[in-house]
Amino acid sequence: MSSTNACSKPGLLFRWGLTVNLPVLNLHAVVGEIFIHELEKEGFKDAFPPSMDQNEPSDAPVTFHANLLHHPDLPRWLRYIQRTPYQPGYLYGSATKQDVGKQTIEVKAYNRYTYETVRQTVNISIVKSSEGEMPYQADFFVKNWDVEEVLPTDVQELFQQAVDSMWEQEGLTVINITSALDRGGRVPLPIENRKEGVYIKVGSKDLFTECLTKTKSPDNLYRCKLQQQPVITCYDSFRPQFQIDWCNLTLIDLTRINATETMPIYGDGVLEEGSEFNPPDVAPDRMFLCDFFLTFLLPFLLGLLLAVILAYIMCCRREGVQKRDMKTSDIQMVHHHTVHDNTEELRQMASTRNVPRPLSTLPMFNIRTGERTNPMQSGHLDSAQVPLVLAQQ
Repeated sequence: MSSTNACSKPGLLFRWGLTVNLPVLNLHAVVGEIFIHELEKEGFKDAFPPSMDQNEPSDAPVTFHANLLHHPDLPRWLRYIQRTPYQPGYLYGSATKQDVGKQTIEVKAYNRYTYETVRQTVNISIVKSSEGEMPYQADFFVKNWDVEEVLPTDVQELFQQAVDSMWEQEGLTVINITSALDRGGRVPLPIENRKEGVYIKVGSKDLFTECLTKTKSPDNLYRCKLQQQPVITCYDSFRPQFQIDWCNLTLIDLTRINATETMPIYGDGVLEEGSEFNPPDVAPDRMFLCDFFLTFLLPFLLGLLLAVILAYIMCCRREGVQKRDMKTSDIQMVHHHTVHDNTEELRQMASTRNVPRPLSTLPMFNIRTGERTNPMQSGHLDSAQVPLVLAQQ
């Protein structure tokens, strides 16, 4: 683990409105090693102005916010986590060769009761490792820990001891620690005290042991497909503190990767390193007639051909009435004409018929006597005097 020795500049606290500035903190990070800086609440709480509220508890919640100076977010290699305002925050990550140099991080602490702010500037000097890159790396997935629980030094030493006993060597380096959520994991259900899981990458200069390479054997890979743990002999070195998912173990051999890497071959038109592009002074004339035919005339001809084919199908391929009647049998034609003629005759008879309306449709019809009264003569005879049934006579 890389050292995080802090060299604070001497000075007093400076107050600007409600914001207090702490002295600048200088830290060091090494490429290829885990960098961890704990944001302790006690160091920031002492800088908060005394509260006028006597009922305010002494253990006030504090929330941290960290970002690259003059930028809204942290660098790509650095992460920040704080589970609750009552717990400390952590800046952690693993720098790469592209990050070598000095980076300035601005940390702000907020008092959740008084809304006062304390600011601190953290300078991180990133240097290359004197021992070089660890060629053999193993990425373990620990299922029963969260990332903020593994960041303390004592937990890392406990995990490193377990790896040392399995790898049969000392001096292993913790390269990186990553939350399972950052690697595509899902948030666990809030029951049974389930953990999110954390990936811990460890590097060494020695070859992988037989126990590690055996996890990638065909038999164990088949067991992983069946959602069963591989059969290996190094379970006991991690139990009961760490539950390793051996199916998610990743072994990285940088010696093979570097050996297979080849220089990119550039094609024509790619400038050499350090050269400049000099465009020609006079461009040659170019005819665009072929481009015109290809862009406009060809689609027009295709559309015209499709229109002609569609017109031929719609107009020239239709069957006429006579041709249709010729293909129909005589019995069907006689039946059709008979039905058609009878229908026309019934329609003509219905339009010229002159018969009285049915008695049942008249309003003054006596169902027993059969007598009916003309509705048009209601002025001479009161409809109330006409009996509708025989019992009313």
